[in-house]
Amino acid sequence: MNHLLDKLQPYPFERIRALLADLAPPAATPAISFAIGEPRHPAPAFVLDTLARELGGMSGYPLTKGSDALRGAVCDWLARRFSVPRQWLDASRHVLPVNGTREALFAIAQAIVAGGADALVAYPNPFYQIYEGATLLAGAEPYLLDCTADNGFAPDFDQVAAETWQRCQLLYLCTPGNPTGAVLSMETLKKLIALADEHDFIIASDECYSEIYPCEDNPPPGLLQACAESGRADFARCLVFHSLSKRSNLPGLRSGFVAGDAAVLEKFLLYRTYHGCAMSPPVQQASIAAWQDETHVCDNRAQYRRKFAAVTEILAPVLDLPTPDAGFYLWAGTPISDTDFTRALYRDAHIQVVPGSFLGRDTATGNPGANRVRLALVAAEEECIAGAWRIRQVVENL
Repeated sequence: MNHLLDKLQPYPFERIRALLADLAPPAATPAISFAIGEPRHPAPAFVLDTLARELGGMSGYPLTKGSDALRGAVCDWLARRFSVPRQWLDASRHVLPVNGTREALFAIAQAIVAGGADALVAYPNPFYQIYEGATLLAGAEPYLLDCTADNGFAPDFDQVAAETWQRCQLLYLCTPGNPTGAVLSMETLKKLIALADEHDFIIASDECYSEIYPCEDNPPPGLLQACAESGRADFARCLVFHSLSKRSNLPGLRSGFVAGDAAVLEKFLLYRTYHGCAMSPPVQQASIAAWQDETHVCDNRAQYRRKFAAVTEILAPVLDLPTPDAGFYLWAGTPISDTDFTRALYRDAHIQVVPGSFLGRDTATGNPGANRVRLALVAAEEECIAGAWRIRQVVENL
């Protein structure tokens, strides 16, 4: 077996099961989960109708590169959403479809990291655990960028030494952030592009929460948007990852894309051809329909806004509850340790959350996820409100 597999830690949900294994929740109280970030709003009917109509397309092997129509629809969306000049986006060179961003975020490290004793991959802490697994199995050393209240729950890139950037081969960003909801500013994105140029590393920007935000007039900026504002038509050293899972409530479709630097994507396509991860034609057609429509996305945002307003009103009086810039998570401070609080919520109220310490790792200053929990407001509004009142009651009874 690959000895690097021994470096992988259990996934957070496996650790949660172990944490709660000895507890019996109140049997008469229905379970409510804020733990898994799985969108549960209804999938758009027109996308499902498209998928059903196209099932006859399963009779042939799809191209790993995807169809011209899908890549063109993605380029059109990038141009509209991030103000990238459409003529800069070559659908044959700047976009690859992927089976959800999760598999692509993992695979990109295997394709990019050249190895060596000093190979380093940097990413936020706390983080989406795929970044860690991808780093370790690529044979690189993780470099954790702590996200704390002191730095607005986003990495303080100014604190990274030049020697560290010089060792860096890949930088994972997550904006809006999971679990913190922090959005990196346009100024920060441009600064990181300059650092990538200076020290020759690739930026992989996970932007899968970019379409869930509180103000219609202030969408989160993206890495390709920073390229466009900087006049970088080649998108050198920059890759963005987007998905229909959160944007369109289609996590089961497993459809997303990676876009950016054509030279990097050319090699990534070669890797993926061997990897065997082509998207099926019916999914491609359904994806085209989803990327071409914004009405359902606006409705999705409105549902999240209502839930955030209601839940925040209930919980803010009893918990440290910073307002996230975007995304569908609350990153709540806990009155006792995050693991004890998680156990209390399950034992007393049949509520599941994710302990923040399970999403982070210890550094010189401790675990930045400690004494926080992640709440995913993905369930129906009524369920989220009911769960919030239960959480409040548990806090008030501590």
